Amino acid sequence: MSRTTISERGEIPAPEEQRRTDTTGGNRFRRALSGVGLLVAVGSGALLAVGAFLGLYVRPTSDDWCALWKARDMGPLGITADFYNTQNGRVTNAFLTGLLYSDDMTGPKLLPAFLVVALGVVLFFLARATLRALGRPQPPAVLLVAAVGLLEALLFFAGTRSYQVLLWAPATISHTLPSVIGLWAVLWAVLAARSPRPRARKAAVVGVVLVGLAIGMLSEPFTIVAGLFAAVVGLVCLPRLRLAKDWYVTTWCAAACVGLGTGLLILYTSPGAQWRRAQNTKKPMTLAELGETFHDWWRIWQTIIDQWAYVGALTVGLLLGLGLAFVSPSGDRDASAGESRPRRVPLVLAILPVPLLALASLGVAYGLRSGYGPTGWTYGRTWTNFVVPLLLILCAYGAWAGYRLGRRLQAPGRPVVRAVVLAAVGALTVGSVMALVEPVYSMTRITVARSIAMDRQNAKIRAEVKAGDRDVAYQPILIGGLAEPLFARSYKRDWAAQCTSKYYGVERIHRPGPKRP
Repeated sequence: MSRTTISERGEIPAPEEQRRTDTTGGNRFRRALSGVGLLVAVGSGALLAVGAFLGLYVRPTSDDWCALWKARDMGPLGITADFYNTQNGRVTNAFLTGLLYSDDMTGPKLLPAFLVVALGVVLFFLARATLRALGRPQPPAVLLVAAVGLLEALLFFAGTRSYQVLLWAPATISHTLPSVIGLWAVLWAVLAARSPRPRARKAAVVGVVLVGLAIGMLSEPFTIVAGLFAAVVGLVCLPRLRLAKDWYVTTWCAAACVGLGTGLLILYTSPGAQWRRAQNTKKPMTLAELGETFHDWWRIWQTIIDQWAYVGALTVGLLLGLGLAFVSPSGDRDASAGESRPRRVPLVLAILPVPLLALASLGVAYGLRSGYGPTGWTYGRTWTNFVVPLLLILCAYGAWAGYRLGRRLQAPGRPVVRAVVLAAVGALTVGSVMALVEPVYSMTRITVARSIAMDRQNAKIRAEVKAGDRDVAYQPILIGGLAEPLFARSYKRDWAAQCTSKYYGVERIHRPGPKRP
């Protein structure tokens, strides 16, 4: 029977005029969707540009003072040995610190811009690779840019410790950079899987062992999160379960776990880590202590949930899903267009990220309580290690829901419903971007004001040192909830003040006013 008269399902097709109307409405919806995406992309991009530019106004505080003089006097290898033997055992962390601070504050000033660009690029290409692997058509690029930009902006500005997550190098090295490295390792694995050369896969497997080894000696919280996700993905992708056609994914995940575990073992058994554990006596894991850990974990998530801007990760995913559904008038491209048939994700696998994320964040909460005591859960910079997968999961769920919703909205005669849906989703997404303006403005004002005051104080101190003064005045200027020199009552316990005095080459620093005897 001719397809021009009756469809395969026996339905009478709409008149030609109705078809043209529906196509026109779909085109208008796609243009409006791209317009909203452009607005979100521009807004998020502007916030990220401000954050990256603020790196130029970063001045030393807290751990910066120790990193500055050690990198200058010891060099990268010397500071690495110092961390391994006397500090915390984070070998990779120490080496990167030595490199970053080798030219005074030049590295820490450029690091925020590097993080913004590196994270944005890898997220963009990972999104394209994921859609291709699932057999989905590529949505308008502006929607991908909007999703990537907003996810980055939420990561850097929506939390309680924005300054530490983006601008304070000791925290970004330990808790932001590992996520960037991990995502690039995943992208490398995806590209190797698509390569026709077998050596590409072997190189990716060997490479992830080395990357995992480095990360294991870089950040304990990220090692917990990444190790858990890698182990579960490796098990799920066993060929016997028929979700993967060969052993590549499982082998890669196993190699990642080997690298992470080896690096963590080297860190844990180091003299520096043993000394650090001796400073904080670990309580036995009793039921009461376990209950307190769960309480800390719940307070962490309460704090995150209170930041309603994170809803933007879900809604920008909805925009992306709508774009996927309306990428062509008929939704998914058929085989004649060169696209493979879309792959369905089993429901169990679709839900699995939620308990994994909960368990990973619980592991981080336990580590914080073990290392820092009852107030450990407040160290918001460490949350970055599981906030990154949280944002990605929210966006993925939003994209799935948006795609399903978009398929329904493709039915003829629904222009009003389309407009209402787009207005609601667009308003929530733009509202999420607008919610980040105030924290970015506040961080900008404080960071710039402090840089001016610190530059003035630095010039004064160096002039006094040049004149031969061995005990100089230092006015603490707090920022980002971080410790400043002269925070302790006893100078012997004031590590920040001692590092500052070593950086300036003096015997002692004091607050402005009469010198202490």
